[in-house]
Amino acid sequence: MDRDTAEPDANALPGPNARRWIDFHQEYSAPSEYSHEFVWDVTAEADGPFVTDVDGNVLLDFTCHIGAAPLGYNNEKVLGKLREFDLVEPMKIAGQDMYFGAGSDPESTEFPGSSHLMKELCEVSDQYGMDTVFLSNSGAEAMENAMKISHDRRAPAKYSVAFSGSFHGRTLGTLSVTKSKEVYTRHYPEISGVETVPFCVDRNCDAASCDCGFFTGAGSQLRNSLAPEGGHLNPDEVAFLTLEPIQGVGGYRFPSDEFMREVGDVTDEYDIPLVVDEIQSGVGRTGEMWASDHYPIEPDVIASAKGLRVGATISRKEMFPEEKNRLGSTFGGGDVLGSMMGAFTLGAIREHDLLDNATRRGAQATELLEDGAPDSVEDVRGKGLMLAVDFDSADRRNAVVRAALERGLLTLGCGRRTIRLLPPLDSTAREIELGIGLFLEAAESVASSTARP
Repeated sequence: MDRDTAEPDANALPGPNARRWIDFHQEYSAPSEYSHEFVWDVTAEADGPFVTDVDGNVLLDFTCHIGAAPLGYNNEKVLGKLREFDLVEPMKIAGQDMYFGAGSDPESTEFPGSSHLMKELCEVSDQYGMDTVFLSNSGAEAMENAMKISHDRRAPAKYSVAFSGSFHGRTLGTLSVTKSKEVYTRHYPEISGVETVPFCVDRNCDAASCDCGFFTGAGSQLRNSLAPEGGHLNPDEVAFLTLEPIQGVGGYRFPSDEFMREVGDVTDEYDIPLVVDEIQSGVGRTGEMWASDHYPIEPDVIASAKGLRVGATISRKEMFPEEKNRLGSTFGGGDVLGSMMGAFTLGAIREHDLLDNATRRGAQATELLEDGAPDSVEDVRGKGLMLAVDFDSADRRNAVVRAALERGLLTLGCGRRTIRLLPPLDSTAREIELGIGLFLEAAESVASSTARP
């Protein structure tokens, strides 16, 4: 496949082969699992955003596996380096209980491991004084460990603060600070003491114009909840405050600078650890390494995963417990291939100026969307290549997702009426024009077919 000339070429989806694969999968998978009706043929041609399914359809993937494949498929910027490495067994070892390397010393090795990945993560988080990393399997584990080290550091704190619309994972711990759809949390037990504060829904608001409920006539709900400000929470008993700098599952909500400044001011003034969930928004997605870099906040802990290929909890050394086995190893923290791919991904972002590319291509996509969107589109927003389009109804949003797939474009819904677009970080001007053109065709095709609510 030639990425420079590839075009989507899709017939009826899912095709007969895809349907057989889907039926086979669903025979054994948990019935609550949600899967898209697209079956990637891992033996067929794919490059960057272009991918072939099991019926031979060529699709343009603007989901990047929900951000977990930041450079798309078979990208030479990563794959070319991996080809030099002969696969070994075991690929997963006992986490950070075991060291691994290749060759006589870490400086001259061709093949980076978990130690190199941790070093690079410290370097790209140095602006926050972060110098220590704990690796794990997933984003949920990265968040769990962020919560654990914060509680350990602040013991015997009994409260934490989360935001409405948040999504932090599906473990019982992370569900306790997840405040979006009820289906995620219904009847599951929760960690006690979690307070919920409104998240900003207007990226242009200030304290005077805010109508989301965060700012009040005197201060903010966050500030006013603290005992020194007249509230019921002793700041010394708050283990952490956590938020997604840009909410993902909750609807790609981009907060205002004023909201983030107040969060930063309150956590700084009262020395409350600020835990940022960068699992979807980090690793260059917004045109900065971390979405937090866009805002006036100083995170104390960063939780990362997805595009990083492994989970990572990043902070300053003093935030981590020193007692041996207080924070334990996990099976995937020693993932040989995942660590290598994470290091290669960070290297590709640096070597190929992909932060700058994400900024430029994101601006291109936003301009095309704003200029060409039908009246059924109510908002277009984004930072870098983390883009969102709001429609006037959930039904129309869903119809656009289907219409885009029919044209060979993969997209994803989120929130109530939003479609998120996540092109690869190295997308070209041609790929953005092609993908956004298909998206606008899909939106126009259903502009009059789905009634407003």
